[in-house]
Amino acid sequence: MKNYVVSARKYRPTTFKSVVGQTALTNTLKNAIKSNHLAHAYLFCGTRGVGKTTCARIFAKTINCEHLTEDFEACNECESCKAFNEQRSYNIHELDAASNNSVEGIRSLIDQVRIPPQIGKYSVYIIDEVHMLSSSAFNAFLKTLEEPPAHAIFILATTEKHKIIPTILSRCQIYDFNRISVSDIVGHLQYVAHEEGITVDVNGLNVIAQKCDGGMRDALSIFDQLVSLCGDNISYQDVLTNLNVLDYDYYFQLIEAFMKNDVNTSLLIFNDIIQHGFDAHHFVSGLSSHFRDLLVSKDPQTIQLLEVGADIGKHYQMQAQQCPEDFIFKALKICNDCDLNYNISKNKRLLVEIMLIRLCQLVKQEDKLNREEKNEPLKKVVGELKTNNVVLAKNSPSSTKVQDSTSNPMSTEVDAKQVKTERPTSISIKNNVVSSPSSSYEAPQKEQPDILNEIFTQDDLQKAWAELAKTLVDEARMTAFMQSNRPELISNTEFRILVTNELQEKELKRLKPTILNFLKTALKNSNIKMSIQIQEDRSVQKGRTPEEKYKIMAEENPALAKLRNDLQLEID
Repeated sequence: MKNYVVSARKYRPTTFKSVVGQTALTNTLKNAIKSNHLAHAYLFCGTRGVGKTTCARIFAKTINCEHLTEDFEACNECESCKAFNEQRSYNIHELDAASNNSVEGIRSLIDQVRIPPQIGKYSVYIIDEVHMLSSSAFNAFLKTLEEPPAHAIFILATTEKHKIIPTILSRCQIYDFNRISVSDIVGHLQYVAHEEGITVDVNGLNVIAQKCDGGMRDALSIFDQLVSLCGDNISYQDVLTNLNVLDYDYYFQLIEAFMKNDVNTSLLIFNDIIQHGFDAHHFVSGLSSHFRDLLVSKDPQTIQLLEVGADIGKHYQMQAQQCPEDFIFKALKICNDCDLNYNISKNKRLLVEIMLIRLCQLVKQEDKLNREEKNEPLKKVVGELKTNNVVLAKNSPSSTKVQDSTSNPMSTEVDAKQVKTERPTSISIKNNVVSSPSSSYEAPQKEQPDILNEIFTQDDLQKAWAELAKTLVDEARMTAFMQSNRPELISNTEFRILVTNELQEKELKRLKPTILNFLKTALKNSNIKMSIQIQEDRSVQKGRTPEEKYKIMAEENPALAKLRNDLQLEID
């Protein structure tokens, strides 16, 4: 019986050309070989399964090849290449730093470095997971790494570059491996499937590529697992079932429910997902990703960021055209809030259901805002009529003609004094539209004279001031200040408020428009003015001695001096 070899080992690249997703890096290594500019130490960094150790082995085999090809690849025919392929080469040494992380292991390596190669030019030492070395081992390795023998080349590989001490980094050429893109992983999986005679759905391969998070080794391991489950024919549904991944159809149906403001359907879909054993947090993150994919599908320039199959990509583009951008932006914010609060929530299912309800209400809110924007011009006119007295064109100083559309079209005369003194609580637009040629309606203009000019007293001012202080709910500091400081009427229409510092003056100036608008309405006088004056509190002036402060306070309050004399107190 033939021994089974997993795909990650069977289809492991043996040349630079066959390395997937690292074209820029492999071209750099080939050019270094071509120009004979080989460094004595390299550091390969990147996440798992992106080809660090594979590229290190290919590089070690290529620099020892006796007959390089025209594109500077290993020939695989010379004695050095055959020894490497048969795993009997004495020129390439691999060390696992996770199990040899002590000083003794590094000393053994240093002794071994002195021995020249038997075949080929270089002895290559590949140290995997080099960040696992202890600080003492790193320090023992420094001198040899900086000045090794001419025949020695070190290739260090790590997934956590930040754990390596700077003195090691400074002695190496650093190569950062990229995560392999979804399209590259799908292409390689199609090649493997073709070589193995396996039929697989392309959409299923896209799911595998997204699940492995940029690592080719993980993708091949998942592929082997699916082959063991399904045999030679792998469907899209088989991939979803085996990997416990939600079908895209769930998310597409949810978006349709959101757009229809259908809360019941969205809750039933979520219940179906839970009953199939899917994690609610996984569902929330998947919904966020779905909204993100809809967003990038709306613009042809960003459609390249969509990493799905062609058929599903078309579905995304169709649904993206039905979703406004504002809806997607707000939906992403709601999903992100749910994702952040999921771990701290005690009732996690209720949290997700509230998220779904809020998403269903987004379209309803958008429609309401659109209706309000359309009615804004009419609201503006009505607001002006309610806050300002209607100015009617006068044919004579004593009378004004107004036509009511709900009554007899015959014009009637209204006493001008009555129009001026009486303030209607509500005014209808249609009742003030004048169709008669002899009279017309004029909109209120800034040039019209003020008609609110009632006389008020100091008591009236203080009562209005106290009412104003109660309305400033969000200004607690100013409310306290206004309750303890009363305004002083200095003329018929002007009052003064005293403050003790510049901060109070600044706050009052900020609220001055609000204060004046309130007082003008409350006191029925459009000419009210406010002046702010800083009055220094003499009892807390800086630079005065205690005796001087006591003298000032005693002048203001003679009882203080009597209290001191009766109790025979001293000034401290």
